Amino acid sequence: MQVSFSRFVASCARLLSAMALALGMMATSVSAQAATLTIGGKNFTEQLILSEMTAQYLRSKGYDVELKNGLGSVVMRQGMESNQLDVVWEYTGTSLIVYNKVTEKLDPQQTYDRVKELDGKVGLVWLNPAALNNTYAFAMPGKIAREEGIETVSQLIEKFRTQPKMQFAFDMEFVGRSDGLDPMEQLYDFHLERSNIKQMDPGLVYTALRNEQIDAGLVYTSDGRNKGFDLKVLADDKGFFPAYAATPVVRKEVLDANPKLADELNALSAKINDDNMRDMNAKVDIDHRAVSRVASDFLKQEGLVQ
Repeated sequence: MQVSFSRFVASCARLLSAMALALGMMATSVSAQAATLTIGGKNFTEQLILSEMTAQYLRSKGYDVELKNGLGSVVMRQGMESNQLDVVWEYTGTSLIVYNKVTEKLDPQQTYDRVKELDGKVGLVWLNPAALNNTYAFAMPGKIAREEGIETVSQLIEKFRTQPKMQFAFDMEFVGRSDGLDPMEQLYDFHLERSNIKQMDPGLVYTALRNEQIDAGLVYTSDGRNKGFDLKVLADDKGFFPAYAATPVVRKEVLDANPKLADELNALSAKINDDNMRDMNAKVDIDHRAVSRVASDFLKQEGLVQ
């Protein structure tokens, strides 16, 4: 009886051990298929769409995703460098000038190559850029620009010299950025007094232009409201604004831990361009559709999710 009981105990022990091993293997398998990724995004429409789209897309691939958007550029960068964020969409020009303090003029490919090299030194990997160049531009109300024949920033500045009380609107970052107002004033040889400047949320700049409450404002070239609100985007005839190619950026250790992630994000990046991003921005800002719905519709339309 004692021998039989001992065998029973040993058998139970072996069974429990096997069950523990199986559960451990299952947990490892689930972990490999559902790594936790924190997606970051900035505080304007395009970034809200891109970050939401990325979160939905990666969830469909089996990742456990946390979304943290609505961030300023510098805060988002700090989040990447401090390992609080894993994946973001960043713009080549922003990294080149704001984060890496490079002031030389570079073409789009040179800009991408330089930021890929420099950010690689701090463990941030730039994947394939989208065909989306969301650079800055000055815009005017379309009706006024057509009436006065203004096509370029230089022509706008000539008007300002004769009408020094003109009002210019900027987002909260541009006035103080190293690639912002000060160097632009130097290149185009003009100077705005504090009374000429209105700082506001980026979205309000478009509304103020549409309502002709300001004379000119800083806009993004891929924003759907440029066309929807009949705004004239002025040519940057002296080439001040660098390329701002939207690109997924991932911490190296995250890519190392998730071997499929780079290819998955590159597949997403390959589907995004100026035209479809402008359409998505317009759906949110003009048609007032939910960001989550716009992102979901795009992913389904492009066959990226079921």
